[in-house]
Amino acid sequence: MNYQFDFRPYRRKFVRGVATSHGVWEIREGIILRLTDETNKVGWGEIAPISWFGSETLAQAWDFCCHLPQEITEETIFSIPDQLPACQFGFESALFSPPTPHTPPTPLTHSALLPAGELALQAWENLWQQGYSTFKWKIGVYPTPVELKILDLLTQSLPASAKLRLDANGGLNQEQAKLWLESCDRCKANIEFLEQPLSVDEFPVMLELSQRYQTAIALDESVATLPQLKYCFQQGWRGIFVIKPGIVGSPSRLRQFCQQHEIDAVFSSVFETAIGRKAALQIAVELSRYNRAMGFGIDHYFVEEEGVERWGV
Repeated sequence: MNYQFDFRPYRRKFVRGVATSHGVWEIREGIILRLTDETNKVGWGEIAPISWFGSETLAQAWDFCCHLPQEITEETIFSIPDQLPACQFGFESALFSPPTPHTPPTPLTHSALLPAGELALQAWENLWQQGYSTFKWKIGVYPTPVELKILDLLTQSLPASAKLRLDANGGLNQEQAKLWLESCDRCKANIEFLEQPLSVDEFPVMLELSQRYQTAIALDESVATLPQLKYCFQQGWRGIFVIKPGIVGSPSRLRQFCQQHEIDAVFSSVFETAIGRKAALQIAVELSRYNRAMGFGIDHYFVEEEGVERWGV
């Protein structure tokens, strides 16, 4: 079947810049896709790259879209190279987007993203009142001794039933990672996992650390794309995989891998719009196996769906 192809850029400003070990992220930019088939059925998709995380750049994705003809086929979509994982996700999502919003059989639980540094100490309570009980806190942004003191205050103030995820975005060195793991092992609070403590090229060290400490380690940047995910699995990782559907690549091939291996996966947002979120959550509902909170609690970082409403979505 042939599809009429249209696309538009969007820009969404964060209410507060997202601080990570990579710097401060102020504006989320991406591309909304629309595919119309021969019966005038419309499918929506989204390309939301994070180049510093392992995907293509927005410029590369835009260039790819600009060079496509106005009419494309399924063969075109399934021939998108692995070097364009966010494009693979966006086009496949548009091809198979359900006509009505997907309703999961059971309510989903989500983790809420806390701001870095001391701001987390004030931010968690309002989110708790909104119904969140799992929180993700960015670390590796400030000096380790400072953040460990904040961790102590944060874990003392959180309710006993709350879970806390610590996300370093690969920003720690080996000594800092050991300090964090030792502190988490001593902590009486429920630290669910330490996420990507070291850089991608230090995977063997993270594998060794995961066997040495009680606190679980989750891979994130190391498994940003499907080829990376397969590599880490082949190298022996059996811990937690944080998968961002929006940039991991082909949804059909991701389903095939996860169904074959039944990995312990946490599915997480790339700060996409409602279009990409719906497609990502559909994947998460299908493939989640260990009842972990989804990493999509990011609505409080945006004011509105800027740039999307022009197409009436």
